[in-house]
Amino acid sequence: MTHPTTPASDADLLAEVVDLVGELGQTLEWIQMGGADVLPVEAPLGRDERAALLERPPRVARPMPASRPPQAMGGPPGQAHPPPSQPSGPSRQPSLGNWGQFLQKSPPAHVVGALDRAATLDAVRSELGDCQRCGLCRGRRNIVFGVGSETADLMVIGEGPGANEDRVGEPFVGKAGQMLDRMLANVLGLERSQVYIANVVKCRPPGNRNPEAEEVARCRPFLLAQMRVIQPKIVLVLGSVASRAVFGTSAGITRLRGSWRDLEYPGGRARAMPTFHPAYLLRQPGEKRKTFEDLKAVKAALAQPA
Repeated sequence: MTHPTTPASDADLLAEVVDLVGELGQTLEWIQMGGADVLPVEAPLGRDERAALLERPPRVARPMPASRPPQAMGGPPGQAHPPPSQPSGPSRQPSLGNWGQFLQKSPPAHVVGALDRAATLDAVRSELGDCQRCGLCRGRRNIVFGVGSETADLMVIGEGPGANEDRVGEPFVGKAGQMLDRMLANVLGLERSQVYIANVVKCRPPGNRNPEAEEVARCRPFLLAQMRVIQPKIVLVLGSVASRAVFGTSAGITRLRGSWRDLEYPGGRARAMPTFHPAYLLRQPGEKRKTFEDLKAVKAALAQPA
């Protein structure tokens, strides 16, 4: 004899499906929206957090308790038991995991002082030197500092160098760089030499993986120093990795793109527009329309008087 499924079992099954869809969605966000061609070696969650997720026991369906008379539930005879109260207050926000490290950690005072005294990009580059501040130095060919105009109104920030950039020592010189050049020229009417282009990290992560939190933290003071020297009016941030690092958020690029954000940096403030990374557009050309709309907004902002 076949017994009908209880409502409680249906609810538990639905919860399992929701959990699975959520996990798949997080994975797809990294693969499709991160601006890198590969899944990162370490997602922005701490080891303890990941271990807790892996050790979480599977959800076990529990049968619905048998109906009891109102007296057993604490109510007077003949009075229905009130429905269970719903939790109140805001839900807990997702943790930034390792990415929270660089948001809370200040660089050493002597580093800040030296960069504050750097009045030109050459001075910032000189302070960076033959950087050995994180493990990325061991696999690089060249430090990829940045390129473009020191007085640019528009600054473009990506995530990190790839193989071509590591070989040449200049950001965005491969296929993604060619796509960026077309975006700048065809929509904004700007040549590469008229903007300033930099990355969140200055050395290539092995295998083109996403930069890790500590690597971002080591490079962050130099990116901020570049911004302080340039004093950009508008900042175009490309991809999820760069957006997380620049804005200090756990949100993905599909949620962030298309909306202006205020970006403060030492000595100034800019309007910042996050949008898809050119590498992602090469894989998903159907998303070019959205980026085109973002760039039109950037063009209009650049045309406004200071």
